[in-house]
Amino acid sequence: MSARKIKVREEDKSKALQYLKKAEDNHSQMIKSFREGNYNASSTLAIQCVISAADAVCIHEKGIRSISQNHLDLCEIVKSIPLPESGSKSNSLKRIIAKKNLVQYESRSIFSREADEIVKNASRFFRWAATVVK
Repeated sequence: MSARKIKVREEDKSKALQYLKKAEDNHSQMIKSFREGNYNASSTLAIQCVISAADAVCIHEKGIRSISQNHLDLCEIVKSIPLPESGSKSNSLKRIIAKKNLVQYESRSIFSREADEIVKNASRFFRWAATVVK
């Protein structure tokens, strides 16, 4: 069986910093929302933060970003990047993105302990992406 092809768009590598800036904006608002007890908002911002941060890494390292409807495809691109931590960071990204349905589409609110975990993991991923791109 051949591997499924992920839809990507070529991007100029100079755009990596623009995606990192989006991630940084989401990260700072994520922290602020979490500190204010806005767990739904902080969790939503965490997901947006890691998606933009992962896009920044993919653009910086490969000159591509995922345009797939399935955000988990982004994890496969991160995993394919020849950096020492790309495998473990891909797994972290996958765990955060897996919370998207709960955070954004289910009726119940996010509990503080859930938000705490999402925010911590997103912050770690963001910091890693920032070191790769800058």
